[in-house]
Amino acid sequence: MTSIRDLFSAPLAIGERFELSLEYDAEGRLVADHPNESSPADIAVCEGLDRLPEDPTAEPVAVEVVGRFEGDRLVGRVVGD
Repeated sequence: MTSIRDLFSAPLAIGERFELSLEYDAEGRLVADHPNESSPADIAVCEGLDRLPEDPTAEPVAVEVVGRFEGDRLVGRVVGD
């Protein structure tokens, strides 16, 4: 039997890592487009912020998709500097 979690885990790419270009949204959060076009949500980078370079928007950053939401975005965790 297929669970809801199984249906969404592939498009959301939970646990996967990507090199993402970050930008600030209107509330000052760092966000990125989800690299999987079939994902229903983009990414808000909320964890591991201490690992970010001085200007996190200057070049892509390694981010892991975490299995929870903040608002309408998936939470991402910085995994590299």
